[in-house]
Formats: sequence, C-alpha cells, structure tokens
Amino acid sequence: MNRLLIRNGILLDPAQNIEGKRDLYIEEGIVKQVAEEITQVPEGTEVMDAAGCWVMPGFIDLHVHFRDPGLTYKECIETGSKSAAAGGVTTVCTMPNTKPITDSVEIVEYVKTEAAKAPYTHVLPIAAVTMGQKGTDIVDLPALKEAGICAISEDGRSVMNAKVMKEAMKQCAQLGIPVFDHCEDENLAGGCINDGEVSKKLGLPGVSRDAENAMTAREILLAESTGAQLHICHVSTKESAEIIRVAKAHGSKVTAEVGPHHFALSDEDILREPHSKYKMNPPLRTPEDVEAMKQALADGTLDAIATDHAPHGAEEKTADLMKSMNGIIGMETSWAISKKELVDTGVLTPLQLVEKMSTNPAKILGINKGTLAEGCCADICIADPNEEYVVEDKFYSKANNCPFIGWKLKGRIKTTILSGRIVYKDNIII
Repeated sequence: MNRLLIRNGILLDPAQNIEGKRDLYIEEGIVKQVAEEITQVPEGTEVMDAAGCWVMPGFIDLHVHFRDPGLTYKECIETGSKSAAAGGVTTVCTMPNTKPITDSVEIVEYVKTEAAKAPYTHVLPIAAVTMGQKGTDIVDLPALKEAGICAISEDGRSVMNAKVMKEAMKQCAQLGIPVFDHCEDENLAGGCINDGEVSKKLGLPGVSRDAENAMTAREILLAESTGAQLHICHVSTKESAEIIRVAKAHGSKVTAEVGPHHFALSDEDILREPHSKYKMNPPLRTPEDVEAMKQALADGTLDAIATDHAPHGAEEKTADLMKSMNGIIGMETSWAISKKELVDTGVLTPLQLVEKMSTNPAKILGINKGTLAEGCCADICIADPNEEYVVEDKFYSKANNCPFIGWKLKGRIKTTILSGRIVYKDNIII
C-alpha cells in the first residue's frame, strides 16, 4: 500500500483557510489526515521532511497547448506533462488547436489515451466550439461531454458570428459545459505587438486593444443572455479588466484568467531586446496595463493565473517579430514568476496566490481538487520560498521559447505529488 507522511511544512490551503505548520498523511492517493503533528503512522510509511517549505494543493493550469496530435515536434503530451510536473502543476486543460483540431470524440479519446501513458499530470481536454475552428458548424457537444471534455474553446480566435456563438452557449448552458473564450475581434486585430508608442518607435504594425475589449463585452452579454458559464482567457488590457469588474458587480458569473507574462512584462521590454520571445497573442501591453492586471488579481476581478503555455520550434521563434509565431512556454516558471511579481511585492498573500493557481481553477472546472482537505485527492506541490536560482535555458518542455531565461528568482518547486505518488523531486522527473 502506498503511504506517505509529509512533515513540518507550511500548509497553504485557501479552501480550508489554513496557513500554518501541518503534517499530512496520505494513503493510496488520498489525504487521510491533516494535523499540526502526526506521530503515529503505519509501518513502512515513507516520510518526507518539508521544513521551511510551502505545501500547497497542486496547481491547475486552465490554459495550455500540448500540440498533440499533429504538431509533436513542438511538444507532445508526454513532454508537456513532464513540464507541468516540474512547475508543480498537477492538472492541465489542453487547448484544441491541434492538427487535426480537437473537435471529435476520436481526438478526445486519443488525448486521453496518450495522457494515460504519461502519468505526470492530469490532462483534461478542451474541445473546439466549431468544426475545424471554422466558425460555422457547432461541434457535437453532447457526445464530446460524454467523451470527457472539461470545456469548449475556439482557442486562438473568437467565433466571429454572434448567432453561432450564442447557439453554442445555449447548448453549453443546458449541458453544463464551461465556455473558455479567447476574446479577439479579427476585424480589429492584425499587427504583431501592442498598438502604441513601442510599435511606433519600432515601426511595426500594432494589435489594437479594441479587438480584445469589444469581444470581451460581446461574450459577457451573450453569456448573460444564455446562462452559459463563461471564462475569459488571458486578459491583457485595463479596459477588459474593467468590463469584467463591472459585469461581476452587476451579478455576472463570468470568470477570467491572466498569464504571468501579462503582469511581469510590458511592451517596453521589447525596446530593450527586440526579439520574438516577447511575441504572443494577446500581445504584451503597456506598463499601465500591467499594473491593472495586478490590481484586478488583488480585487478578485481576475480569478485565476494560467500560463497559455505555447511551445514552438526554434525556427518558428526567429528574431524577426513580423515572421515569428505567437506564444511562449510558461509552466515551469509560472509559480516562481508569480511569487516574485505578486507575493514578494505585496500584491497578493501566499494564500491568495494558491487561490489563483489552484483553488479557483478547480471551482471554475467544477472538479474536486484545489484543496488538501481530508478525503481529497493528494495532488500536492511543495516549494521552497527562499531558494534562489537563475532560470536556465533547460526545460522539460521540448521548447525553450521563454522570456524569463536569465531571470534571478527566489522560490523553487521542490516536489510534485500526483494522486499520492511523487512524480517530480529536486529537479528530476521520477
């Protein structure tokens, strides 16, 4: 029988409002006991000393791209799962812009089968809203729900036809399927970096913030009309944050996420080093937007932190900003970057950070995770908040398109436990 005792750690569990020294006893993948001190455990129990470390429910990343099927030279489910474990992430939601698109039961079953071969994180597939992400014919939602999707998303774009999107939302409301929305009006989009002073200085076409803002407003109105559970992906502008804030104040049940890059970097970073590692969609915005993202996290407007982990091959992330593909990897650095930018600066408490990275994402998905209460699944992340290191150009991901290489961080993931089994410890996948 698999038994583990974690001793002397600082338990951070917002769901139980616990922030203090606790021991955890785990048996067969389930948290069996949580106490200030556990002295008696069955013979043969593995004991782990977590003195000085934060013990947290494993992180849940609502927004990742594992590129499998079809684009596995960028990432596959195995390498993506290992990358997740190295970042303390125990559950991921995989976006559907694969090749072929995840729009059928067969592709969902493929993802689940490949995930079972790589037991380093729980993989929850997201299906497309429309067939082939072409924006016209809605996918077979009842069949896809039965197959095990956690949400739908047109990922990387919006369904431009409001009538089609409204009908999809109606069906999702009836079936209880969340809608994860990339808000971008393609008629207002275009360009390669944020439309503003930086794009003018570099002589590059800019991406209008109106593209995100207008679609954010539309989708919230459609969700309120249909009763759909709407989750806004990767918010990046102060206006979109304010739209969501006002909607919540008027009773909307909309939720929203932000990526670490959108509160850690701004478009001004591109002036210091014009390189495609800063190119993503939505683009890095202004320093004012960065501060707005932090404020929106602090006041609860933004519910979750999700990476939008988007691996690419080296030849696809060239120095040419116009030709380079959008996206960066982020799972292996997300907690430490978030701690640096949010906790160490007083924007969030340690407990609030766990809420954004684990507890709230579990609520959005409606899954029994995001807590280490007795009887719950033992998905656990243990981190040393004081260990200092420099981010190296070495990742478990196949890709290295990361803008944080060379950053000095304080706080390192030490151990990741999946269903009571250690899958990552001291920089090594087990």
